[in-house]
Amino acid sequence: MENLAEARIAKPTPATPSPSLIQDAVPVGTPLDWPIADSDGTLLFASGAILATTDERKFLFDNFHPHRGDLLGPVTQPEPKPEQPVATTGQLTLNDMHLTIGALIGIRSQLGSGAPMHPCRIIGFAPNHALFVTPPLQEGRILPLGLGENVEIVAIASHAVFRFVCTVEAVCRSPFDYIVLSKPGAIRRLRERKSIRIHAHLAVRFGIGETGDAYEGLGLAKGISALGMSLTASWTLGAIGERLRVAFRLQSADLDTEIETTAVIRNVQKGSAPGEPSTHGLELDQLDAAQQMAMKAFVFDRQDDVLYWSNGLK
Repeated sequence: MENLAEARIAKPTPATPSPSLIQDAVPVGTPLDWPIADSDGTLLFASGAILATTDERKFLFDNFHPHRGDLLGPVTQPEPKPEQPVATTGQLTLNDMHLTIGALIGIRSQLGSGAPMHPCRIIGFAPNHALFVTPPLQEGRILPLGLGENVEIVAIASHAVFRFVCTVEAVCRSPFDYIVLSKPGAIRRLRERKSIRIHAHLAVRFGIGETGDAYEGLGLAKGISALGMSLTASWTLGAIGERLRVAFRLQSADLDTEIETTAVIRNVQKGSAPGEPSTHGLELDQLDAAQQMAMKAFVFDRQDDVLYWSNGLK
């Protein structure tokens, strides 16, 4: 009977490894066997990367919520906050935006909430305020747009960024590819100043120098503008004028964009004591059109969280 009772006792199942990491579980000086991701799924260190020092590991846990990327399940994105209307004086028109031929705009369908913006340019205006634009591109191919489809536009003018809605009136193939959009409706103005930056908490992988295939470390962008960022790292990454490679992800209700580019160090504030992080003012000087659009959209979507540069960084 005793043996039968023992047989009925279920064998304990092995504990499922937790994706959440503690500092002692992350090796220093040896390649990682698995990727490290933040709690929202953002990649922090790829598999095979090496954390060089215990200071770098401490920086990782002080500023992020490290998880094993190979064990982290699908991440549910938080519900976007309802967009607050921007106060304007009267109904804005096309003339109020002061757009010019060649102005950069971004287009996305209104059908797909949260879809990324696709860059294109204005090539003409009609007397009835219709817009002629180059076809928006998606992964190098023309984005398919249907006649009568409503699209949301972000237009970057010389003094401000505007949001509005148009209807696709024509998709033309001759004498070249172009799109005809209806007169803009529901125009909203987003103020732009070159000195504006916003609060941020972005994981930024960096590599020393302008060329290379790998990233040597991880930093935290606490402030970001359309052309630069304030990057904190566990050690000083270089001198003023030197270059870095940076990679980071811009994510919001309106876009999800991976940025990989180079940056120039414009100023450095070293930690006041050994082991304290250093802060670097970076200028992102090689952004392509799509990356510029993503940076501007990210900044202007967060106007309620604005800071002003006090150190001259653009």
